[in-house]
Amino acid sequence: MGELEHKYEVEIKQTEKRQKLPQNIKEELKASGMMDDKGKLKLKGVSPKMLKRMKQEFVDCPVFKEEIQFIQCFVCSNFQSRVTGKVLCKGDSL
Repeated sequence: MGELEHKYEVEIKQTEKRQKLPQNIKEELKASGMMDDKGKLKLKGVSPKMLKRMKQEFVDCPVFKEEIQFIQCFVCSNFQSRVTGKVLCKGDSL
């Protein structure tokens, strides 16, 4: 199996406090079926324990040029893979 094509390797950082998702991201998640009406995330293949950990992580996004919550990165079309504390990002403009 070959290596995934990616433009950026972005380091995942931790924070102690929980971060809030912006309202526009919540609307996108609800529209795509990844969040229910009550605001609970329903990501396929992600355990509740991992989801809790993901809520306390963030990345310096090379596409948005700002710090974003990892969940926002995870559902982005540029997300390739998560490998040992790093995210492989395609880097395409959105």
